[in-house]
Amino acid sequence: MDLKPYLGPTLAALFICAASPVLAQAVPAATQGNFPLSVGAGISAFNPGIDQGHLLGGTMWIDYTLPHMPHILQGIGLEAEGRDLNYFRSGSLPSGVREDTALGGVIYSLPRYRDFRPYAKFMMGYGNADEENVQYHVKWTDSRTVTSMGGGLDYRVHGHIWVRVDYEYQSWPDFFKRYPADKDGPRLKPQGFTVGAMYHFSHRH
Repeated sequence: MDLKPYLGPTLAALFICAASPVLAQAVPAATQGNFPLSVGAGISAFNPGIDQGHLLGGTMWIDYTLPHMPHILQGIGLEAEGRDLNYFRSGSLPSGVREDTALGGVIYSLPRYRDFRPYAKFMMGYGNADEENVQYHVKWTDSRTVTSMGGGLDYRVHGHIWVRVDYEYQSWPDFFKRYPADKDGPRLKPQGFTVGAMYHFSHRH
């Protein structure tokens, strides 16, 4: 299944689902500066897990911090993320390599220290990878359930504007059985960094 046509609608649907619990209080929340939603976008550089090399692409994410949580759980929230890695592939990679993911899960932000705020996250979703042999005019595509874990650091630049540096490690199990099995079985293990900016609707972040 090719995920590329569905990344935009998926993110839009996840945005609506994340925002729906607070829509009824949108006006007072905005007045109080307590709308616990942020939207961001950035550039990602990943080792796609196919041979050695790197792919670049774009990433979008939406974070919703759960309100009214017990003190021990304050900072926990939900994240939806879409990524398309399709540009500036290194020469060591097969032709036409492309990876797309649509993920959702839990993010936990530690208490803010001055303008810095570290976080950790765990997500699950779907990934799609393409590879093309230009010489033989052959192209294959495969999709998998993906698990992802990572973390990073948010830094407030000014007002509602923050920048994010993010690391993510993914696991694509039993991937097409094209790659030699290791002790965990055949799988892709993409990993990489994202640098981007986001807008927090809440003053409290």
